[in-house]
Amino acid sequence: MYEIIANPEDYQIDRLINGTDDANIELTKQERNKWAGEIVNFSEKLTEFAKKSGELARLLQSDEKISATPASLKTLKIQLFAINDALNSALDIADKLESDIIQK
Repeated sequence: MYEIIANPEDYQIDRLINGTDDANIELTKQERNKWAGEIVNFSEKLTEFAKKSGELARLLQSDEKISATPASLKTLKIQLFAINDALNSALDIADKLESDIIQK
């Protein structure tokens, strides 16, 4: 048996949880399948991102000529930093959630 011990304060969402009960409930099979489906959707998005990033890396590493303005290069750099920050945040949250599901 597992228990989810995620504290809403740790995720800065405690205001959304006001009024909910602290008593444990057992998740139904339907509820578990719903959440599993959401996680599969996340995984599929990451797989698609991996494909896109691989294609971009191959293009940049290729012998094809590529031209850009300084502004477009700066935009590319900013967008890549934004993607990196988002991925790092997602991994941090995933690590935290993983530690918030404990075996009893």
